[in-house]
Amino acid sequence: MELHLKIIGWLLIALSLVHVGFPRYFNWKKELKQLQLVNKQVMEVHTFFIALVVLMMGVLCLTISPDEIESPLGKKVMLGLFVFWFLRLCIQFFWYSPKLWRGRRFETAVHIVFSILWTYLSVVFFSLWQTGAH
Repeated sequence: MELHLKIIGWLLIALSLVHVGFPRYFNWKKELKQLQLVNKQVMEVHTFFIALVVLMMGVLCLTISPDEIESPLGKKVMLGLFVFWFLRLCIQFFWYSPKLWRGRRFETAVHIVFSILWTYLSVVFFSLWQTGAH
């Protein structure tokens, strides 16, 4: 499981860095112009803090020891990470409309890749919560 945590750590750090490109990719300069200033800034601030939390999750996964994972606090952290990523997996299928990706090659690929990623994260964190790091 330690190898899985290292892989997840690097994946989460990469995911956090992907957020840097959101404004350009989603054309926020134009798209967010239509929003009230408070809504625009909430969107930008929330994106920043999501990226920061994902970065910190990645660093945690790279630096946590097996003994820390198996401690009562470590078990609670693993449960929290499981809940976080499992809910993200559910949102992938029950909140986002298939209209956003269906029939669009790149968007469908992104949908599939992230569905697999959210599943992988959920399974690993659930397993760590249940059984410990070994």
